[in-house]
Amino acid sequence: MSQFAEYVICLLLLTGGAFTLVGAIGLVRLPDFYTRLHGPTKATTLGVGAIMLSSVIYFSSRDGSIGISEILVTVFLFMTAPVSANILAKAAMHIGVRTVDNTEGKPWDQ
Repeated sequence: MSQFAEYVICLLLLTGGAFTLVGAIGLVRLPDFYTRLHGPTKATTLGVGAIMLSSVIYFSSRDGSIGISEILVTVFLFMTAPVSANILAKAAMHIGVRTVDNTEGKPWDQ
């Protein structure tokens, strides 16, 4: 494996770990259900995608062949996470889950 590939893998792993951590913190710290959907659907999806891309690069540079299973997992992750978040948000709106004040499009300073 080349040194350049190792640097790219390390960068992707660190970036993916940072985005996953930010998404997990957002899931815990944000005030209501609707804003909590942003943590796992935006940041965590990007973090897991970067980790999966580093896996593709690692196994491709080690074996010399493209890892199709990692690519398929990444594609399915990017397809299903936004759709499931949209369905969860619509279901929450349908049953009347309330929002916390200042999360309905109003500026924070009012």
